[in-house]
Amino acid sequence: MSPSPRQPGSRPIQLDEVSKGIIEQLQADGRRSYAEIGKAVGLSEAAVRQRVQKLTDSGVMQVVAVTDPMQLGFYRQAMIGVRVAGDTTTVAQNLSALPAVDYVVLTAGSFYILAEVVCENDDDLIDLLNKQIRSIEGVQSTETFVYLRLQKQFYNWGTR
Repeated sequence: MSPSPRQPGSRPIQLDEVSKGIIEQLQADGRRSYAEIGKAVGLSEAAVRQRVQKLTDSGVMQVVAVTDPMQLGFYRQAMIGVRVAGDTTTVAQNLSALPAVDYVVLTAGSFYILAEVVCENDDDLIDLLNKQIRSIEGVQSTETFVYLRLQKQFYNWGTR
């Protein structure tokens, strides 16, 4: 389950230095114990546990296992640019509901939406495109960018 996207015009949540430190500790190593994090940020293990719970409940962060899709049998990844006629948010919600879709953003540019997909093989990608994505009401056209190699995937950009 992913956090709710921030609503347009809403202000980002203000984090104190301790919460930022907890996030940075988990970005460096998501398996780091609460006791280790507590030592680094000056809190008890219980206080860190409470902070992490509040940060995840509020949608500020997720603690997840990032996997290599190929090692799990998903040999085809792609980014799909979607052109939409009508309400982009409805199309984005429908795309988000598809199990093979792991990332959806509304964009400005030649595509209204970008959706990243992970499939077992090319046949599954073709079925996803033809039977699921292109059949969504409002989808005008798609352009598929097949991933040849994942060069970099990091989530440790820190905090502000």
